[in-house]
Amino acid sequence: MFIEKFKRKIQPLINIYHLCIAILANLRYGFPSRKLTVIGVSGTDGKTTTTHLIHHVLKSYSNKSYMTSSISAPGLHTTTPNSFTIQKLLKETLSNAGKYFVIESTSHALDQNRLWGIKFEVSTITNITFEHLDYHINYLNYIKVKAKLLINSKISIINKDDKSYEMLAEHLRSKKTRYLTYSLSQKADFNFDSNKELGLNLAEFNNYNFLAAYSVLKSLKLSDAVITDSFKSFRLPEGRLEKIYDKEFKVIIDFAHTPNSFKNILKEVSKYKKNRLIHIFGSAGLRDSQKRPFLGKISSEYSDVIILTEEDYRTEDLNKINEEIETGINKGLNLIKPEDLNKKSRNVYSKITDRQQAIKKAISIAVDGDVLLFTGKSHEKSLARGKREYPWSESDT
Repeated sequence: MFIEKFKRKIQPLINIYHLCIAILANLRYGFPSRKLTVIGVSGTDGKTTTTHLIHHVLKSYSNKSYMTSSISAPGLHTTTPNSFTIQKLLKETLSNAGKYFVIESTSHALDQNRLWGIKFEVSTITNITFEHLDYHINYLNYIKVKAKLLINSKISIINKDDKSYEMLAEHLRSKKTRYLTYSLSQKADFNFDSNKELGLNLAEFNNYNFLAAYSVLKSLKLSDAVITDSFKSFRLPEGRLEKIYDKEFKVIIDFAHTPNSFKNILKEVSKYKKNRLIHIFGSAGLRDSQKRPFLGKISSEYSDVIILTEEDYRTEDLNKINEEIETGINKGLNLIKPEDLNKKSRNVYSKITDRQQAIKKAISIAVDGDVLLFTGKSHEKSLARGKREYPWSESDT
């Protein structure tokens, strides 16, 4: 607790340091964003899919699009690179005769001024739910930080159906920032429904991601024909609702690690099960601990079997993390020992600290019609244990 309070106290000084670094990076590379069409994508969930989709359409349209996202960014557990790295990427885009650059933008990067100096043509926010409150302290602060991306963009687009809309819109108006809206359920500037118009059969949360991308692309003056043709050929990024086994039972991996993404992915995956839904997950250490009981609660509303395990616990006590998740698990699920898990287990949960062993156990008890869902790691190639990073591949385990 003392360490967290100390970090919060000195964060403004850290942000000034990052601002100085961003200024130096822009000077070093000559403010390359001024000669590009830069698109920013932020939000609690859906950033990566939306970023990749926008890039996919622009690349299909002109072959002059580049991007950085949680999957493509250099470094481990990285979404938005540091200022020197991102300015270097922008400069390389110019050198390669690129025209567009799409940036998946986190609230931490926005708050820490890592994106200072970048000239955004269009930006959008997918949603803002309760996450990262260990860093932002409260929801309103979180919204204000996300809004920095919109305030510094020529064209700003927000989700009218999201619960953050009223607070976000009010903040933007107070900053005299004009914005456009998108919606699947009410009148807005953009109302394109990919499921109805294109028959894509997307999960609801991905339908919103497609709509956010559509709104950005229309703002860039692309035609419906160009956009929809590319929408039809798009494949979800690695580790996003990805089926890695689909025979007698299914194995799906996803990066979901917030209460909102848990609800979305579990609701969608539950449609696939013919027998049980077995969910394997944990929660990252030294990150927002307030969400952990909600992760347990939401999973237990959909899962027949839960196996709590590790997810980058870092230097935090792994048992403590899982105990905090456990407090939210519905009382209808009973705690049993790992050795008692079997092919008939139902309405139970267990704890297996080693993630590889947890996955192996889940597979060993799977039967016809089961769906196994592994969340939290997906595309990431390392697992943080203590102060070390260990090689990891969720799909190969």
